[in-house]
Amino acid sequence: MQSMAKRQLKLGAFMRPASIHTGAWRYPGAWPDMNFNFVHIKRCIQTLEAAKFDAFFMADHMAVLNMPMDALKRSHTSTSFEPFTLLSALSQATTHIGLVATGSTTFDAPYHIARRFASLDHISGGRAGWNIVTTSNPDAALNFGMDEHMEHGERYHRAREFYDVVTGLWDSWADDAFVRDVENGIFFDPAKMHVLNHKGEHLSVRGPLNIARPIQGWPVIVQAGASDAGRRLASETAEAVFTAQSSIEVGRQFYADVKGRMDKLGRKRAHMKILPACFVVVGETIEEARAKRAKLDSLVNYANSIASLSIAIGHDASKFDPDGPLPKIPESNASKSGRERAIALAKRENLTVRQLAQRLGGYSGLAMVGTPKTIADEMEEWIETEASDGFTIMFPYLPGGLDDFVNGVVPELQRRGRFRREYEGNTLRENLGLPRPENRFF
Repeated sequence: MQSMAKRQLKLGAFMRPASIHTGAWRYPGAWPDMNFNFVHIKRCIQTLEAAKFDAFFMADHMAVLNMPMDALKRSHTSTSFEPFTLLSALSQATTHIGLVATGSTTFDAPYHIARRFASLDHISGGRAGWNIVTTSNPDAALNFGMDEHMEHGERYHRAREFYDVVTGLWDSWADDAFVRDVENGIFFDPAKMHVLNHKGEHLSVRGPLNIARPIQGWPVIVQAGASDAGRRLASETAEAVFTAQSSIEVGRQFYADVKGRMDKLGRKRAHMKILPACFVVVGETIEEARAKRAKLDSLVNYANSIASLSIAIGHDASKFDPDGPLPKIPESNASKSGRERAIALAKRENLTVRQLAQRLGGYSGLAMVGTPKTIADEMEEWIETEASDGFTIMFPYLPGGLDDFVNGVVPELQRRGRFRREYEGNTLRENLGLPRPENRFF
């Protein structure tokens, strides 16, 4: 059977902010208000669903002021919808695509998180996913009455306990607890209700949750941390991992590490999908795709982006000739890898100081820039060499960049037998090939 031989890609769409690229909202033909226009967002998720994407993924920010005003005033991400309100509305405009929201373990109560995700799972017919984050933005701390930010290791200890509490709350009721026996006037069977009574180091939660067990048992657990503590949390709990990998080699190392940790814990490798972020620019020719990328980068404000370059190389780049090549950069105390990456990029693509700065200020992570064929080739290499199980796609601008991918790359992947033509089931778990968790109390 051929379908057994070929590993299938899973594809999520990173949709908040609507494009990660700083210049996206200024691209010719782009919707400048995409991030805060429900009609536009609805049109995009319906396009993604028609293309059979696994999930619509939303990062979340709980603060505005995390950059200097001169940069902030140019940012299209300063306003956006609260995730649950948006995803609940989008659930009614779609039928199969997964709806993944970020819920912070640092600034929220587990009862709130458990209840919101259970509600979204019921409202959407079993399509919710929880991206567990330990928020690290100090400006966000100030919006929640905390002057000091919780220390990194401490945040992860709390997150692990938080996960245990939330999943315990989702298991408050047996799947068949609500008998609704009209004849005898019995609405639920008390023997099928569990009171959690959690008292731990960080959290104290009685329970039970006042909502029936989610359709998926638990919404899909997504995790995005790359530190050692993040990888440990992922290997223990995550069913999908959203990660940033700079190259296929780094991707393979991460994949081997996290899946190797799963082996030690006795978890099946197939029960976690590693989906690195991938910025995709599609053209009819490679030259056309590169020209689109260059145009996009040119829309990034130079004053903002020169600051990104200075940080990357550990030297003040504002003194350099913007339209000349990158001069020799002496070593500094700053991040060596950041410096080396910037120098290598400038050399590889023959970029001027201005172009390099705008690239770093726009989006400098993993990118596939080319034709549907070259992009499909790259994606196949990642999945064949165990660098990923698929990708979380970031679009260069909306709606054009999304349409290019859906009309070009998706049919190419389908022709190669690498991506579904129809959804496997009705829930996000079924489509990702993940088991439905047993109820730990019943």
